[in-house]
Amino acid sequence: STPSLYYFWKLVHQSLQFVALAVCCVPTCTMIYSLCQIIYPVRVFAGMNAAVRATVRVGLYTGAKVFFVHEGYQGLVDGGDNIRPATWESVSMMLQLGGTVIGSARCQEFRTKEGRAKAACNLVKLGITNLCVIGGDGSLTGANQFRNEWSELLAELVHAGKITSDEAKKSSHLNIVGMVGSIDNDFCGTDMTIGTDSALHRIMEVVDAITTTAQSHQRTFILEVMGRHCGYLALVTALACGADWVFIPEMPPEEKWEDHLCRRLAETRRSSRLNVIIVAEGAMDKNGKPITSNQIKHLVSERLGYDTRATVLGHVQRGGTPSAFDRILGSRMGVEAVMALLEATPDTPACVVSLSGNTAVRLPLMECVSFENNWNTYKLLAHMHPPDVKSNVSVAILNVGAPCAGMNAAVRSAVRIGITQGHHMLAVHDGFEGLAQGLPITWTEVGGWTGKGGSMLGTKRTLPAKVMEEISLNIAKFNIHGLIIIGGFEAFVGGLELLAGRQKYEELCIPIVMIPATVSNNVPGSDFSIGADTALNTITSTCDRIKQSAAGTKRRVFIIETMGGYCGYLATVAGLASGADAAYIFEEHFNIHDLKVNVEHLVEKMKTTVKRGLILRNEKCNPNYTTDFIFSLYSEEGKGVFDCRKNVLGHMQQGGTPTPFDRNFGTKMGAKAVLWLTDKLKECYRHGRIFANTPGSACVLGMRKRTLMFQPLDELRDQTDFEHRIPKTEWWLKLRPIMKILAKYKINLDTSEHAHMEHVIQKRSPVLMPV
Repeated sequence: STPSLYYFWKLVHQSLQFVALAVCCVPTCTMIYSLCQIIYPVRVFAGMNAAVRATVRVGLYTGAKVFFVHEGYQGLVDGGDNIRPATWESVSMMLQLGGTVIGSARCQEFRTKEGRAKAACNLVKLGITNLCVIGGDGSLTGANQFRNEWSELLAELVHAGKITSDEAKKSSHLNIVGMVGSIDNDFCGTDMTIGTDSALHRIMEVVDAITTTAQSHQRTFILEVMGRHCGYLALVTALACGADWVFIPEMPPEEKWEDHLCRRLAETRRSSRLNVIIVAEGAMDKNGKPITSNQIKHLVSERLGYDTRATVLGHVQRGGTPSAFDRILGSRMGVEAVMALLEATPDTPACVVSLSGNTAVRLPLMECVSFENNWNTYKLLAHMHPPDVKSNVSVAILNVGAPCAGMNAAVRSAVRIGITQGHHMLAVHDGFEGLAQGLPITWTEVGGWTGKGGSMLGTKRTLPAKVMEEISLNIAKFNIHGLIIIGGFEAFVGGLELLAGRQKYEELCIPIVMIPATVSNNVPGSDFSIGADTALNTITSTCDRIKQSAAGTKRRVFIIETMGGYCGYLATVAGLASGADAAYIFEEHFNIHDLKVNVEHLVEKMKTTVKRGLILRNEKCNPNYTTDFIFSLYSEEGKGVFDCRKNVLGHMQQGGTPTPFDRNFGTKMGAKAVLWLTDKLKECYRHGRIFANTPGSACVLGMRKRTLMFQPLDELRDQTDFEHRIPKTEWWLKLRPIMKILAKYKINLDTSEHAHMEHVIQKRSPVLMPV
């Protein structure tokens, strides 16, 4: 059976010399603890370098010998200098680089049995029995075929005299683990593949840029994105930018789609100065005939007479700096890949490591490449029109707390879905204080809000307890039947106060849903908050620039203060994404001894070829060990070895254009909130009026691991540390051991995440599928 992670690390740290000796003396099965190899096949995408960095460093940390294979499968076949040992320093300063530093190439020879025999010979000569392959379904299928033929290939090599019987015996089985990388996100069993988020960043940068031109000239823009068989990029781009139409392979348009498209564009142009159409390169109609961007351009120009432009993005989507998400995903997958290899036995099937929700999972490789990618969210917002019959229900939307990127996307989605449900939507400006002046908000008023940062409605931190009387009066005055609160911890506390106020004010007995939106990611009931990803990317890109300056000056350590209140999410995850040496947070107590250890670690680091350091500090991690104190301590203790600089990032973390993740997360959350509210309103309709007084009628909509869940506010009260404004349990704390090991600290990994083999058909809910 698979050993527990705790037992494994105990074995590595307490008996490492014995294991190394056993490698020399005990055949085959013990070899899995000694050698592994990393391959990049064929295609390139952002986030590859983060994955290989984590794989190399965790492999070296466990005592394994790790090799790079340069130029993908071609390097595996050619051997020689293409297969080289990897060192700790050789993967430094890789996180921020796009593509792959060890090269990637197509290899026709590996498709033949003779080519695979050459590859097997090269591996056996080096004693390599573990392969870590980073690529898409084609690359991983080839790796699985290589594994299945391994015994046969070794027999042929022995018969040909290219290897000895002893060499074949020592390498009698081959373990393979795959890390899924594809910008198309077309691999079944995983929510996000490495490279997808970065590709969306590139696409949205282009969309935001051409939108300004289109508005100025009243143009129609047609944007063609990659996706020959999978329309994920096109679909998510359309949701993120509020496109008028999207063409994807999975959803061929109905007959006479040309008429429907032109009618839709004409309707939109009455209230807007531009039209945006997104096309996947593999789009086709019901008859299998391709639909191209040029075909659509001629159609719109001839029928509507609009000034139309078509843009094909091409390989720009594969390049650029990796996003924070892809760096973290690559790092987590690299760690899990090493764990899978070290725990593998001859009977263990080849597997891939991937992400489901926020959880690392292992999946049998051949299950994944046999399924089509699924999707079911686009229909929610696509081509809907306001109903002829109104519901006579008024729903108010307000933002509470500090502003953050993605709030406007949630408001836009909620407003438009609410209108399609027949509801009367009210916009509340300036939080609970503005609830006294609710104003109607229309479909066109929220146009273009998805890509705007901050809060277009305005937001304040005032809690409802101070103005409860006025709120109840105005809920009755404006005949409000449901409330959507979008915000951070203040919104959560405000929801609890409204829930408590039901005992005194009957007007508050209406369905209430709270959507977490804060850069701090500290709202109980949700693993992620709208806005946190944008803040994380801001911090990560800033750290990249700071590290680059340190690379020029040499022997310099930077101390960076991040936001988050008492919640250390930003400091921890940004530390993992930027390759920080340490991240100080409130949740993990530290003392002067820990600071001393960190300084000594940096002193030793300066003796290597990597002569720079990066320290992150959460703004409220300790009232005494302030940023100034830590700066002074590092400056004094590092005198003569390194100098020190400090940066307080401040409110720049709350601004900026929303990332694709926050745009789409906000869009999905807003839509789901309104649909839940609609069902709850029907459920609570009694005796000619709406009356909701059960705990389940006031909920937080949050992401828990793999699904979006509605959790009663009252149930979350016991899970909350109100003094420090954080949940009592925070999932991301299990990432901290990974960050420390990648920074070369000697610690145990028994607190980290550990994935077991799962099956694709068992892994997902049939109702809640990710977009």
